[in-house]
Amino acid sequence: MMVIPAIDLQAGKCVRMEQGELATATVYDEDPVERAKAFVGAGAKRLHVIDLDGAFGSGENTQAIARICKAVDVPVQTGGGIRTLDHAKARLDAGAAAVIIGTILVEQERTARNIIAVLGDRVIAGIDARGSFVATRGWSERTPVDRDSLVKRVALWGVTRVIFTEIARDGMGEGYDIDALRAVSAAADVKITASGGARNLADLQLLAAQAPAAVDACIVGSALYKGTMDLAEAIAAVSR
Repeated sequence: MMVIPAIDLQAGKCVRMEQGELATATVYDEDPVERAKAFVGAGAKRLHVIDLDGAFGSGENTQAIARICKAVDVPVQTGGGIRTLDHAKARLDAGAAAVIIGTILVEQERTARNIIAVLGDRVIAGIDARGSFVATRGWSERTPVDRDSLVKRVALWGVTRVIFTEIARDGMGEGYDIDALRAVSAAADVKITASGGARNLADLQLLAAQAPAAVDACIVGSALYKGTMDLAEAIAAVSR
């Protein structure tokens, strides 16, 4: 299983939040490039970079994303605020290997399907849910859209990978929601990256042991910043 460290950007800085609440944001690095290089130095084979300002509609961090992409020699997947094909292309032009779209899967289906048609497997579907219902716009809006139904739809549109986050677990250190991951995995034939909730190595080992085979990667964020998990040890723990 691949362990992918997360970098969340706000006003060009590296921050972390709990359950997507801006009021909980804590700045960990003034320069996210140094954090990115440290993650790669610890063995990361891929980085997960989210533009929080883009997600909340309060700005953008494209320059910071471009600096991160230029500074590391591993693929960078990036999301947050991608609402049009031009937005997606701008992230790829900045050096990203893949873009993550979320809100437009629900709010702008035609646009989402066009982005997937044009960019193919460089598009990842970010599906974030509180229980069975999808949340959008930086998790600030709960929708009536069923989580598993959306997974089925995006697979039909050509998506081959979904990043699934159970929002209630994000940043809380309670472990991944394996039951939800089983449901998402059963919904469609896609690869799944688990996100939200890892606190220590035991959480990763439990995920690797109990999650469906389709779950072949996981995103780790707060645990790395709070020091409850060492990235190099985490990679080794689930790579055996």
